[in-house]
Amino acid sequence: MTEAAPLTRKAILAQAWPIMLGQASVPLVGIVDTVVVGRTGDAGALAGVALGATIINLVFWSFGFLRMGLTGLTAQAHGAERRREVEALFLRGIGIGVVLGLVLLALQIPLTALALAVMSGGEQVSAEADAYVSARFFGAPAALAVFAITGWLLGLGRTRAALVLQIVMNASNALLDVGLVWGAGMGAGGIGAGTAGAEWIALVTGLVICARVAGASPLAMLKRVPKSHLLDREELAKLFAVNRDLMIRTIALLLVFTWLASSGARLGATTLAANHVLLQFISVAAFVLDAFAFTAEARVGQALGAGSRPRFLRAIRLTSEFALLGGALISLAYWLVGPGIIDAMITDDATYKTAVIFLPFAALVPLLGAPSWMLDGVFIGATRGKALRNAAVATTALYIALDLLLRPYGNLGVWIAFTATYILRAVTLGAYLPGLLRSIKPAETLAGGASPA
Repeated sequence: MTEAAPLTRKAILAQAWPIMLGQASVPLVGIVDTVVVGRTGDAGALAGVALGATIINLVFWSFGFLRMGLTGLTAQAHGAERRREVEALFLRGIGIGVVLGLVLLALQIPLTALALAVMSGGEQVSAEADAYVSARFFGAPAALAVFAITGWLLGLGRTRAALVLQIVMNASNALLDVGLVWGAGMGAGGIGAGTAGAEWIALVTGLVICARVAGASPLAMLKRVPKSHLLDREELAKLFAVNRDLMIRTIALLLVFTWLASSGARLGATTLAANHVLLQFISVAAFVLDAFAFTAEARVGQALGAGSRPRFLRAIRLTSEFALLGGALISLAYWLVGPGIIDAMITDDATYKTAVIFLPFAALVPLLGAPSWMLDGVFIGATRGKALRNAAVATTALYIALDLLLRPYGNLGVWIAFTATYILRAVTLGAYLPGLLRSIKPAETLAGGASPA
């Protein structure tokens, strides 16, 4: 576990580029899935995958706090040079992830039935979505444990290790999906089964990687971390307090995407499929630019752990510079080559025409979304869960109200409301930034470099 590199633009790029490559591979898997199904020309199957993926994202990413919470807390413990707590956080995260995943697996039947009842897109679409969702639940324990592993690695600044993990998972995902759909003809269920299989491969890979980073296997860490420390009430209370707020925040934001899918389904399978294609553009931008948000999480957390206000401010400035520039470049690229990309992804003419009409909205998101994504990174690294929770809840409530107001305008209203969420997120979370800055004491006033958080 190495010391944090100096805060320079070169160091930020060195830390961000592995995350960028790993993150870019995440939506690329979604694109592969879209192409695999989309090239069949079956808009109903593609809509089923879109609906199923929305349901799984809502369920699985409700536990995304395992990634975000572990990043901030691990970065702060690392910055304060609390090695025992760093290892304890890893063990707690893995344990919580596996247990929660098993609970989800046990509840898959009622959860799937409830989700499809709320978000029905017609008989064919619902059948395809059910096949996809049912298969995905078998990967739940591994998926949630991988969230924790990724957060732990990012908190330590081990972005290259996180890149290896991400590439292994996403490459396995793409290969299994192609084989099960085109090779075995399993349709949407094959997409779900391939992803679940890749999540188990990733868990094994992640455990091996973490053992190399820590210099000890998880079992060895379990033996050398005293049980009294592993189950320390104060540390567990901090972990669950941060995770509780992050869970509420994540669910609130996932509801935005769930509401978007529901609004598209209400307008028909073609609109739902077209909106799903456009969301792949947004996913690529979000995951790529998240490289700088994740870097901010680690740098902000380490700065707070070390009690350094100058490092905290510099981390925000340098990472935000890169994120805003990257957002502008991605938006420009989407404007120029977006129609050609859509044409390569799908063969259904009606879906293509609908997607091209609303492409300008998707092209705006990278630029409009960069500030909100960066603020997420800052507040996650600072483990300010309440601010993240309150801002997300306010954004979701305002979005739903705006979407309902704009329903007479069809899919145009859907996209206006959705695009506005990125502005709402930046405004509502940005309102807490002055208070965060005021709460940080200068380094010289902190005793022994203790974390101010």
